Amino acid sequence: MEIYFDNAATTALDPEVLNAMIPYLTNQYGNPSSSHALGQKAREAVEESRHTVASLLNASPSDIFFTSGATEANNIALSGAIRTYDISHAITSRLEHKAVLQTLGQYSQEGELDVSFVKIDSKGNIDFEYLENLLKFNAQSIVSLMHVNNEIGNLTDLKALSALVKYYDGIFHSDTTQSIGKYRIDLQEFDIDYLVGSSHKFHGPKGVGFIYINKYKKVRPLIYGGAQERGTRGGTENVAGIVGLAKALEISYRDLEKNHNHISYLKSFFIELLTNGPIKNIRFNGESFAEDKSSYSIVNVAFPHLKHGGSLLDKLAQLEIYVSGGSACSNLTQSGSHVLKNLKVHLDRDNVRFSFSKHNTPQDIRHVVKVLNQIYQEDEGIAKSKLLEVA
Repeated sequence: MEIYFDNAATTALDPEVLNAMIPYLTNQYGNPSSSHALGQKAREAVEESRHTVASLLNASPSDIFFTSGATEANNIALSGAIRTYDISHAITSRLEHKAVLQTLGQYSQEGELDVSFVKIDSKGNIDFEYLENLLKFNAQSIVSLMHVNNEIGNLTDLKALSALVKYYDGIFHSDTTQSIGKYRIDLQEFDIDYLVGSSHKFHGPKGVGFIYINKYKKVRPLIYGGAQERGTRGGTENVAGIVGLAKALEISYRDLEKNHNHISYLKSFFIELLTNGPIKNIRFNGESFAEDKSSYSIVNVAFPHLKHGGSLLDKLAQLEIYVSGGSACSNLTQSGSHVLKNLKVHLDRDNVRFSFSKHNTPQDIRHVVKVLNQIYQEDEGIAKSKLLEVA
C-alpha cells in the first residue's frame, strides 16, 4: 500500500490543473513575446494568470512576477534588493531555507554584506526582543524570515514581523513557500516588500513560481536577455506552468477551509495515535505538536533509534511509505537537516517529517501508525533475542 506523506517536498498535480495546462502544451504553443495571433493568445494566458494570482493575494497584477520557482524568487528578492539599495546588513535565522542562507552567505563571503542571526529557542521560535535590538543598531537592514518553516512547521507572525521591520525602516522579505495555498494571505494586511511562492507546493506543476514585489520597491534583475516580466526576469515564460500555477492557487483558495479542516484532522489524529501507541519516548521537533504554533500540514517526529540498527526512513520507504528527514533540497547534500542541527535537540534519534495533503485519508494515518508500531515491535523482538544469545 503506497502512501505519500512528503507533501512539504512536493504535491501531486491536481487533475483540474493538468486540464487547464494541456492546451498550452499542445495546440496553444505560441511564444508570448511573438506579435502574431498564436503568440498573443499565449500572452493573454500569462496575463490572465497574473491577474488571478494578484486577485487571490489582494495585490496589483503589476506586483507579480513569474519565476522558475521559489529558489529563484528568493534569489531575485535578496540579490536584487541588496544590489538595488546598496544594503550592507541583513538579518535572518539559521532555520531558513538554503536558498536564503546561501544567497546571503555568498554576499557575506565576498565582503559585501554583514549578516546577523536572530536568536531562537529550543523549539525554533524567534526572539522578537533580540530581533528588535538588531534592528535598532542596524537600521535599513533587509530582514528575511519565513512564514512556515519547511521542516518543523513553525508558524511566524507575519503581521508582527512586518510591523517591527518597518518601524525601523527595514526591508522585509518572507519565504512563504510552505504557506501559499494553505493560508489566506492578504497582502494589504502586511507591509511586506518581497514574498515568494512555488506552484508544486500547492498541487501545481514543478518548475514555476512567483515573486511579489511591493510597488514601492524594485530589484535589479538576476537574469538578463529579454524584456519578459517587464524586464525583471528575462527568458521566455513557461506558459503552461504559469497557467497551472494560477489554476492551482485558485483551487487552493476555493477549497481552503475544507482542506484546512481535513488536513488538520489528519495531523491531530496522527499525533493522537502515535502518542497513545506502544512506541515509547516519542518526541516532537519544533512546535509541530502545537496546533496554534505550527502549520496544520507538517509534523516532525523524533523517534528512538532502532536498537538493531538500520534507518527508519529506509524501512518506511521499503514498505512504500514515503516521508523525509527534512528539506528535499538538503537531502541532495547528504549533510542532514541544518534546521535540527541548529535546534540542537534529538540529534541522537530518527527524525522524520510527515507532511499531509488533501489527498491523504484517515485510513492512510492508521496504516502508517500500524506499520511504525510493527517496526518497533519487531526491533524490540530482535534486540531481546540477541540479548538471549549473548546470555
